[in-house]
Amino acid sequence: MSFDMSKMGGLLKKMQDEMSRIQTELENAEITGEDPSGKVKVKVNGQKDVLEVKIDPTAIDPDDVTLLEDLVLFAVKDALKKAEEYSAEKMGGLASGLPLPNIPGLKMPWK
Repeated sequence: MSFDMSKMGGLLKKMQDEMSRIQTELENAEITGEDPSGKVKVKVNGQKDVLEVKIDPTAIDPDDVTLLEDLVLFAVKDALKKAEEYSAEKMGGLASGLPLPNIPGLKMPWK
């Protein structure tokens, strides 16, 4: 197995710069989730911070608050799932440029 340590410093710096760029991109991303009816929408960023909640007035029924709560919950879960997928997509290629040694049985968390 050939592993050139002299190249690692430059590769690690490049990876660090790329990670910083991705973190900024995740911070600035706006991902929207919604309930199946489209009456409740939740906007999050790529770091899963909730940015905004929009509720269509027709979703508000004073006699059935439980329905509205369920719609909000569904929209939040949908937004967070989409944010997780977005983040995984952005982070997935980060380590692909590293010349990591192939060690049988060693499973990397990003693979």
